[in-house]
Amino acid sequence: AQDTLKNLFGSLVVFTDKPFGLGDRINYDGHDGTIEEVGLRSTRLRRLDGHQVTIPNGELANKSIHNIAKRPFIRRIFTIGVTYDTSPAKVKEAKEILEDILRDHEGLDPKGELLPRVYFSDFSSSSLDFKCMYWYHPPAYWDYMDFSERVNIEILQRFNDAGIEFAFPTQTIHLVNEEESANG
Repeated sequence: AQDTLKNLFGSLVVFTDKPFGLGDRINYDGHDGTIEEVGLRSTRLRRLDGHQVTIPNGELANKSIHNIAKRPFIRRIFTIGVTYDTSPAKVKEAKEILEDILRDHEGLDPKGELLPRVYFSDFSSSSLDFKCMYWYHPPAYWDYMDFSERVNIEILQRFNDAGIEFAFPTQTIHLVNEEESANG
């Protein structure tokens, strides 16, 4: 009886708070999918891998639900690393290229509040890093993925044209022979 009451209360919460609707894509407790049915006892979610998950409404009422369908944009943050032998002039050029690629892009915030950002952010272990961030509007996932691919290809093309090399994890090992070590 306790589980039944818990699920009925959960149903009331789902029906009154309306954290999602039919057809909304949500992420709940590691399940990412679309709401197919909301009942008095449970809610059915069709995961992106095709599996159907039945979630008792009592559980839904007590955990965080990420309603992906209600997001106003998609944010992308990525890091581009260039080699340590890149000159300061080329570092500045790389930053300008990244800013130019992201300036006035097709998914730019229509309100003009969330503008792309590019920073020379870090001296990491094997690269000089740029932190890049942009917001894509509206939050149409496949359009966003197409745009992200075009951004990546343009970065690759323009860095290659400018002679700016991407970094990858490397190690430098300094070997000292015993005679040099003993002589200081």
